[in-house]
Amino acid sequence: MLILLSNDDGIQATGLNVLRQALAPLGEIYVVAPERERSGIGHGITVHKPLRLKEVRYPDGSSGWSVNGTPADCVKLAVEALLPAMPDIVVSGINQGPNLGTDVIYSGTVSAAIEGMINGFPSLAISLATYEHDDFTYAASFAARLIPLLVKNAPVKTVINVNVPPGKPVGVKVTRLANRRYVNIVHKRVDPRGRPYYWMAGEPEDSVPENPAAEVSTDVEAVKKNYISITPLHFDLTDYKNIDKMQALVPKLENCL
Repeated sequence: MLILLSNDDGIQATGLNVLRQALAPLGEIYVVAPERERSGIGHGITVHKPLRLKEVRYPDGSSGWSVNGTPADCVKLAVEALLPAMPDIVVSGINQGPNLGTDVIYSGTVSAAIEGMINGFPSLAISLATYEHDDFTYAASFAARLIPLLVKNAPVKTVINVNVPPGKPVGVKVTRLANRRYVNIVHKRVDPRGRPYYWMAGEPEDSVPENPAAEVSTDVEAVKKNYISITPLHFDLTDYKNIDKMQALVPKLENCL
């Protein structure tokens, strides 16, 4: 099995390296990851400067490539220029902190997996849903058991987004995305010269999506109850339920021509 491994926390991140070691028995592991943390970069790509690679050697003798770009860049570059063959699966993580609800839109971790899916490969994004500690051992061992199942059974054109709660989970739930927005986002401060500057921060405020499948928990609910959350994602953002409504506006829209 050939596994492409990336992340958004950077090539030296603990989560990536614990996962790299856990996946080693599964086959060939190719690490292509950003040279520094790129959290919150979403699906950005680099188009105004060249991408540069640097080989990184690990204490166990294996190696990877660091890239001066985004997580999506890393997957594109790996598939187009670096790998000796196409990967059996693209794995992104283990992220430090959750990727729940609408966080997936901002997440570089999830975007690396989406880039794998766009290129036709089974893809997994995995996060440790806490900032309080960095014990990635259980999340990594779970990923190592999950990946062979996904290679054989992953839905086509779907990313599997996994959030592992801290500690020992009580079980696994297949979930849907919660609605997550942030409040008190902008913190204004003043530098020593009296000039204002701003930090983007905020606290998550979660709600249940409209018209839910009643029997399916949200990812936020599952993690709060100490379950591993597994959410299938796709990148078709079309709002199909409103296509007919927009079609009815076509005569008025044509008046705008």
